[in-house]
Amino acid sequence: MPLLPLLKIVFALLSLLILAAAGYLVWTWWDGYLIPAADGQGLVFVRDGWRLWTGLGLFAWSLLGRVVVTPLLARGDTDPTTPRREAGVEIAGAADARLYVERRGGGDGLPLVLTHGWGLDSTIWDYASRDLGQTHPLIVWDLPGLGRSRVKPAGVTLPAFARDLRRVIEHSGQPRVVLVGHSIGGMTIQTLVRDDPGFVRDHVAGIVLINTTYTNPLRTMIFSPLLLALQKPVLEPLFNVMAWLQPLAWLSAWQSYLSGSAHMANRFGFGRFVTRSQLEHTTLLATRNPPGVQARGNLAMFHWDATGALADVGVPVLVLGGDLDLITKLEASRDIAAVGAADIQVIEGVNHMGFLERSDLYHAAIETFTARLDPETRSGATTVASDTGEAAA
Repeated sequence: MPLLPLLKIVFALLSLLILAAAGYLVWTWWDGYLIPAADGQGLVFVRDGWRLWTGLGLFAWSLLGRVVVTPLLARGDTDPTTPRREAGVEIAGAADARLYVERRGGGDGLPLVLTHGWGLDSTIWDYASRDLGQTHPLIVWDLPGLGRSRVKPAGVTLPAFARDLRRVIEHSGQPRVVLVGHSIGGMTIQTLVRDDPGFVRDHVAGIVLINTTYTNPLRTMIFSPLLLALQKPVLEPLFNVMAWLQPLAWLSAWQSYLSGSAHMANRFGFGRFVTRSQLEHTTLLATRNPPGVQARGNLAMFHWDATGALADVGVPVLVLGGDLDLITKLEASRDIAAVGAADIQVIEGVNHMGFLERSDLYHAAIETFTARLDPETRSGATTVASDTGEAAA
């Protein structure tokens, strides 16, 4: 979502300024200067020790700052998340994309197809793989250009992502699946509903939208009026420059990651429950994924809209939102639910990455939703998972 990339740019510039200050101080220490000798006879060459030690300290912060910053920003872990991989395959997607897909989990619940948020990859579903994977077959995939999926620049659009999602569903070989999408993953699902409703009705038993929106994200995040005013004159040129100068943007991103500045930026996507591994996992993925692809994805979101797409979908929908979400405000989740007559559950105390912070609550809501699906929507699926209780509305 565009707000976090903007914050990352700001903190990356701050990190570069610290690095530049370090270089300047060490250089001026080495260069030294001349002062009159104490006896008044001639000049004496002097180097200020404080410049050297301050410069070296700033250099150390630029390379090792995350070791100090992360514990200050997040609590310790009792159940760490890791960017682990399992055996996967590569399939053909839309717009010449090559999509990386993994099958995880098991059990006799409905198969779940999980679509991650922008800047991340399918390893972000580590908690879901361990929890939901006990009762559901899972299909996770990397969005084009992220993780192990590959794509040409023309394929970084929401309509292309929707066609890619259709390919993943078809590849699963399952008669009916439940689609679960976070952030742009939820936008991708809504695009598929908008563009191919017949396919959705025939192959999808239910839809779960997690912390997402239904239109240009700038319209449903904090500081919306300001960001919309900046879209054309500032944001679009900025992201185009990032796409054109990807190698430089990548170097800056890694330097920001090492210094901990990227962690500070990503912290704005979490609420009060964030742990160190969750912050580290998210920041690592956002850093190692190509900045040019991420910039093009943000540009694509500026010109996207699926308002009312769920109105006549004919498939049960669950909307999950965080009450502290700054990136896609809770109002966006409520608007989606109202249009689609969907169930909505609000998770308290979480931000945009709430599905990591309180994975237990998100997963319980998904389990309850899938267990309550009408038997006719589950035709062709395996045995119904056990009911976990009523979902809070």
